[in-house]
Amino acid sequence: MRAKIDERVPVLIAGGSLVGLSTSLFLSRLGVRHLVVERHAGTSVHPRGRGNNVRTMELFRTAGAEPLIREAASVLSGNHGILQVGTLTGGPQEWLFREIDPGGGLARFSPSGWCLCSQNDLEPVLLRYARDLGGEVRFGTELVDFEQDAAGVTAVVRDRSNGRLRTVRADYLVAADGPRSPVRERLGIAQQGPGDLFHNVSITFRAKRMADAVGDRRFIVCYLTDPEGEGALLPVDNEADWVFHAPWHPDRGETLEDFTDERCIRHIRAAAGIPDMEVEITGRAPWHAAERVAERYGAGRVFLAGDSAHEMSPTGAFGSNTGIQDAHNLAWKLAAVLGGWAGPALLDSYQAERRPVAVATSARASARSAEHQHPGYDVTPGAGRRGNVLGVVLGYRYTEGALTGADPEQPALPERFRPDGEPGTRAPHLWCYRYGTRLSTLDLFERSMVLLSGPAGHIWHAAGAAAAEETEVPLDRYLVGDGPEHNLAPEPGADWCELYGTERDGAVLVRPDGFVAWRARSAGADPRRELEEALRSVLALG
Repeated sequence: MRAKIDERVPVLIAGGSLVGLSTSLFLSRLGVRHLVVERHAGTSVHPRGRGNNVRTMELFRTAGAEPLIREAASVLSGNHGILQVGTLTGGPQEWLFREIDPGGGLARFSPSGWCLCSQNDLEPVLLRYARDLGGEVRFGTELVDFEQDAAGVTAVVRDRSNGRLRTVRADYLVAADGPRSPVRERLGIAQQGPGDLFHNVSITFRAKRMADAVGDRRFIVCYLTDPEGEGALLPVDNEADWVFHAPWHPDRGETLEDFTDERCIRHIRAAAGIPDMEVEITGRAPWHAAERVAERYGAGRVFLAGDSAHEMSPTGAFGSNTGIQDAHNLAWKLAAVLGGWAGPALLDSYQAERRPVAVATSARASARSAEHQHPGYDVTPGAGRRGNVLGVVLGYRYTEGALTGADPEQPALPERFRPDGEPGTRAPHLWCYRYGTRLSTLDLFERSMVLLSGPAGHIWHAAGAAAAEETEVPLDRYLVGDGPEHNLAPEPGADWCELYGTERDGAVLVRPDGFVAWRARSAGADPRRELEEALRSVLALG
């Protein structure tokens, strides 16, 4: 290891793809200086990882990036549902589901919605916004070595354009370096799970007549079942540019080189049902669907996030969304510890919270691939278990970690989504007014702890000021009600107490990531002491 330290940063991030850039954005919003190193020359050029679920969009909303992302995603804003056909011009046709949010019922639960934005369109938005906020991202630079001690991590990075080495000293290292993570391997962290599920080759191509075959069916993805054209078709612009996922069987001796232009064109023509369709192959890339979760989410001052921590079947886009949510969970904790208002042990809660969610979500993703009979996934028909997707997306919960009062018997993923304000769950969305401005309760959660007190919760509101001063924890306080003394007014007809599970004199403590950390259903005998104890417990303060 090189002895001379060339630069120092609080956080070093290895990997500048979707999860690494999300980590950069979230840390930038929290004012944490950091450096991202990414071995590739720039952001992704391949249209993949397009499904951003409602929880992910809530996080981007809070970070101020949602409008920019929706603008980048506008070309696919009218695409919905998953279609299954023999070929595009013949054979049986079935919509596995037609609408992501039929009837618009999601608006009851969230101020955001699903967004179809391919990784090659999303990453530039995250990069630009993170840099505008002060994030430093270096492409063409790779992490080649690191070692840690009790005080930090010393890493060596290499500029791939000239081979020059630099030594970076960081307080913490975040590894967002993909499913074959060199950092995870260096730490000796094993993975658990069934392993590889199936393999595909992702083919990008241009074909103007494909739009004629598709017609007015604006799908997210179309599964083709005809043996000669089996695969999955995804629109890029609904006109000339498309992606086709073709089954690949390396276990049968197939190599990537076997997917010649001629073979790919023949396969795509068969899928479309147009034998003479003009097709231009513009790229191909292998990808592997797997179900694996790291046994540990890090060691010491090094943390795994995204694909380095978990691999999931692509059906439902659970993997990329889980990775972005990893980044958000870790970012506020790093900011709190580096900012001095949480103890270092708070970072232990990252694994305690995120790993059970990944284990349960990866199993649900595999089941969904079986349910949809994803091309290339050879499983018994009907092996998939139909689950409530909203329970996965918004209902995942933490039963241990940076919280107090959670029910340890509850599963990480519920069978049904029911927002109730319990500790360990995402704080429910409620439209409110603050000084005449309409906002969601979710908009309150980002940079500090937040205390929400019911209409008669004045005692908690006052106790919060004293507890914050005693613990030196940044704590925003809102007294919820429609009287002149209240500073957060629910929309007419809304009942905050019912939604958050308290009496009129109750209160909840919400973390910067929008998860309920503690709840008092009603006024306590010593509210200041209760709040101080809750803050110290949640934030690992001595």
